[in-house]
Amino acid sequence: MKEVKKVVLAYSGGLDTSVILKWLIETYGCEVICFAADIGQKEELSGLREKAIQTGAAKIYIDDLREEFARNFVFPALRANAIYEGTYLLGTSLARPLIARRQLEIAKTEGADAVCHGATGKGNDQVRFELTYMALNPAIRIISAWRDERWTFDSRASMIDYAEKHGIPLPLTREKPYSSDRNLLHISHEGGILEDTWAEPKEEMFVLTVSPEAAPDRPAYVEIGFEKGNPVSVNGAAMTPAALVDHLNGIAGANGIGRMDMVENRFVGMKSRGVYETPGGTILWAAHRAVESITMDREVMLMRDSLIPKYAQLVYNGFWYSPEMEVLQRFIDDTQGRVTGTARLKLYKGNCIVVGRKSPFSLYSEDFATFEKDRVYDQKDATGFIRLNALRLRILAMMDARG
Repeated sequence: MKEVKKVVLAYSGGLDTSVILKWLIETYGCEVICFAADIGQKEELSGLREKAIQTGAAKIYIDDLREEFARNFVFPALRANAIYEGTYLLGTSLARPLIARRQLEIAKTEGADAVCHGATGKGNDQVRFELTYMALNPAIRIISAWRDERWTFDSRASMIDYAEKHGIPLPLTREKPYSSDRNLLHISHEGGILEDTWAEPKEEMFVLTVSPEAAPDRPAYVEIGFEKGNPVSVNGAAMTPAALVDHLNGIAGANGIGRMDMVENRFVGMKSRGVYETPGGTILWAAHRAVESITMDREVMLMRDSLIPKYAQLVYNGFWYSPEMEVLQRFIDDTQGRVTGTARLKLYKGNCIVVGRKSPFSLYSEDFATFEKDRVYDQKDATGFIRLNALRLRILAMMDARG
């Protein structure tokens, strides 16, 4: 294969990419340019530039992609009510295609021969990164360190040994070897002590949320405004997409909302346990559904809901940049034309309760729905409606009775 002279590494400063940075220089003898996407990691980005340069990087890009992440990745998934296996709000899955796309742009600017990621050969992220690379630049060379024949590490412990040998500072210890991945939408925790599916996560692990037991004894109320399926305001104050998600993270996290512990089915075929904190996302999904409940036609909602598992699967498996995803997103967005209004939520000790919803496009009519006397609905009309819908059931029962 051609010699690699320059590679762009998707760099987080965690154990894997810190070791890979040094390993690339030693193994390939190439120039390494690091790229860190600021998608809401906050304090995790502190000192990242200095650390990358000290470890051997020729240059590092740290690009603020928070607004783009929220507007063009989180919000489209919210419009779809996308949730994987009934639980996971896809925080990591949504971030990877954005990171990989920007990584390719930097590779083009820098004239790099290759791109590299730190995902393991067992996980989903390797697929998400590489499907994006291949969809957007099929000619680029991909270095997957964990699958490289010259990769000699067989465990996190061996990587920690290597890092200590080379004086590379790490965000984890041997005593707490689980890894975390944070962005604007969530933070994920996996590995280490969490590999025992019977073990309860320790309270010290959580970052964005307090425990429900430690949450305030009085409920908090929040009103979220939507326009065409997108959240645009909190308690009447207009906000940009990233600012809105960040603001709701603070409100929801303080009330113990957004923790989730699941064993999920990875795309590569194995089951894996993940513990997630998605405080703002949890209340956004509930609020969006509440506004939809009064603005979406029944059959349109039924059709859209039937596609939620497929949408979530495509995102989870890394097919963000695919023809089927493009078509599906257009359909989803078409369903959101009337989803404008406000949802009021009551937050209390880990519970997110919808207590109100209103919209100028509401399809709800008190005149039709009332249990009191009305002049617009003749209840006797339901007799024929029920008999017609029961016809096939009556025929089946009569045939069974005849043997």
